[in-house]
Parts: sequence; structure tokens; C-alpha cells
Amino acid sequence: MTELTYYYSAHSAFAYLGSKRVMQICAAHGLTLVHRPIPLSPVVEAQGSLPFRQRTQAHVDYFFGREIERWAELRDVPVVSFRPTHHDADYTLASHLILALGDRGPDIDALAHAILEAHWRDDADLSDAFTLRALVARLGHDADALFAAASAPDVAVQYEANAQAALAASVFGSPTYVLEGEVFYGQDRLEVLERAVTQPFTPTRWVNPPVETT
Repeated sequence: MTELTYYYSAHSAFAYLGSKRVMQICAAHGLTLVHRPIPLSPVVEAQGSLPFRQRTQAHVDYFFGREIERWAELRDVPVVSFRPTHHDADYTLASHLILALGDRGPDIDALAHAILEAHWRDDADLSDAFTLRALVARLGHDADALFAAASAPDVAVQYEANAQAALAASVFGSPTYVLEGEVFYGQDRLEVLERAVTQPFTPTRWVNPPVETT
């Protein structure tokens, strides 16, 4: 099966807004969704972008406010009406729990969506082990076993490997989907992605001058 590589952070608003939709697209077209949860801030900063909280108020209000509301309504996805209380908390544990299930399949699809949903619908703290234990138990997992698997050294290694793979794939935000080398950034590109599945776009011939950096 053709693979769709899915780079996202476990606390990403726009990954949440596109979560069900990307899974629907994969199911409809026989794609395998390959999960690559990443630590977002290091990836964004390594690509030369400003951390989100250092951008202008106008930018934050638009992209981290009105755009969330509109896309939530359009995709019929419930969201809180404010920036989640614990949005700046460390979400490494949540990411490691996802990775402990591997990188593909219905179990990881369900857990990844549930973590995003808990944060953006229920204002959950993704750094809180008690909250995450309850969440994985509701999905039918043995919480003790999954937490033990998530603490294995190879999971941390894979998390860092995902970040390096994201940089190599020119990822600069969450979510980013990569289909046969073609990058689609943002859940608002999912319909464009679906078109690419059924009718690939003409290969790019575009050439930009080098970006000036200081």
C-alpha cells in the first residue's frame, strides 16, 4: 500500500482539526498512514521560523484563533474557545505513548486522535500522567504496559529520529503530510492531497532564488 507520512505534534490544533479527515482519506484510497509525532518547536526553529509565541498579535489572533474556529466549524470538530490552559506544558510523554504503539494501524490512529481531542476539546494537560493513563485505559489499553513501553530508550531515540526526518523532508509546521515525496503543509491542504492521490500533479519546475539569511 502507498504510505502517507504524517508529521505532527501531539498538541497541534491543526493536526487535531485534520485528524479525522486524513484518516478518512487514507481509508477511502487505501493509503497507509505512517505516524511521525515530532517535538515541534525544535523543528520550527531549526527551519528558521519564529516560535509561535514570538509572532505578531495579529498573526496569533488570526492563525491561533479565528482560523481554528472557522475550520472547526467547517469540519464539525468540537474545540474549546480559548488557548488550552496547559498548551505550553511538555507533551513528550503523550508523544512517547503514541510511538510505543508503533507507527501505523488502527490503535495508533485512535490514540493519536484521542490525545489531540483531549487537549483541544477537553482542555487536557498532556504532561499529566494521570490524565494520560485514564485516556489510554478508556481506549482499552493496559496503561501500565503502555507506559512501560513508552519509557523505553528506543522510543526517545525514535522521537528524535522523527525530528531529523522532518527536517530532511523540509517540514516546518504541524501537520505536514508527505505523499511519495510531495509535501502538503497544513490540514487545509487535505483536499489538495486527496486530489494528488487520485490525479498526481505535474512535477514541479519552480525555481526560487536562495533565501537571504543573516
